[in-house]
Amino acid sequence: MFRGTSLRARLFVAQLRLTRAKKTYADLDSLHRSIEKSQGPVAAGPPAKLRRRLSVTCREVDGRPCYTLAPKAPTSSKHVLYFHGGAYVHQIQKDHWSFFERLIKRTGCTVTVPIYPLAPDHKSDETVRMIKDAYNELLGDTDPGDQVIMGDSAGGALALVLSEALEEAHEPQPKELVLICPWLDITMTDPALPELDRIDPYLAVAGLREAGRLYAGDLDKRDPLVSPLFGPLSSLGRVSVFVGTRDVLLVDARRLRDRARDEGVGLEYHEYPGMFHAWLLADIPEGRDALERIATVVSRVREFPHETRESPA
Repeated sequence: MFRGTSLRARLFVAQLRLTRAKKTYADLDSLHRSIEKSQGPVAAGPPAKLRRRLSVTCREVDGRPCYTLAPKAPTSSKHVLYFHGGAYVHQIQKDHWSFFERLIKRTGCTVTVPIYPLAPDHKSDETVRMIKDAYNELLGDTDPGDQVIMGDSAGGALALVLSEALEEAHEPQPKELVLICPWLDITMTDPALPELDRIDPYLAVAGLREAGRLYAGDLDKRDPLVSPLFGPLSSLGRVSVFVGTRDVLLVDARRLRDRARDEGVGLEYHEYPGMFHAWLLADIPEGRDALERIATVVSRVREFPHETRESPA
């Protein structure tokens, strides 16, 4: 693990500040304009260059496209179901597709990406129903020992919602559950948030509260379907969490870590000093380090340790 922050990471943060990236979430008018732009008519599927290098297929679930990416000559039986981030209001980004390609190249796995419904036109009940259907239709025939459920930010919450639903239905858990900078509590009321908001170069509490309101609809914001931190954890399989210390969602990751420790859930916790939200998608040394750790998680054999382990800071 990194003791300091790399030059590439510091330059990346400087660029975020120079371009005022945080304004998207700090200013509600900017947030709503970004939603309209993100959900415009531009295609959300993988870019052409990725289609040339990988096998890409598309299948509709509940009328929504789900893209499956695989090596042209598969070498692994592991299948990752990945839910992208974007605060439930922003579409998948091109950096996600680059991340998937790097993960596939490193592990030989298959990655399926549902393009799930977004708020404000669609609410949480529709989104959760679609991701459950995507799991059943696209991974239902995959051995649980080969399943990996993964997601970043809001997608990390959807990954946990899906695993909690499998637990409640007494269905087998996936081999791994990987949560990247997960947004697990849309109430955004933790007392540590103001200080984290001050140092986060990208996310802001005000915009996340608004996005959470748009997504929740009539549900209480503490309902586990929108804030899975309040859902059942005791029978989950092995969970891995990745988060940075300059991310307002650090509080969610730490609270999940503490609950897992108290409830005997096997959880591996990776906290990267100085890292910003979803830094794993960036081409920086810390991102490459985290990718290697995730590749190990995807590739390893199934086992469920009942302890919480933290990587060294």
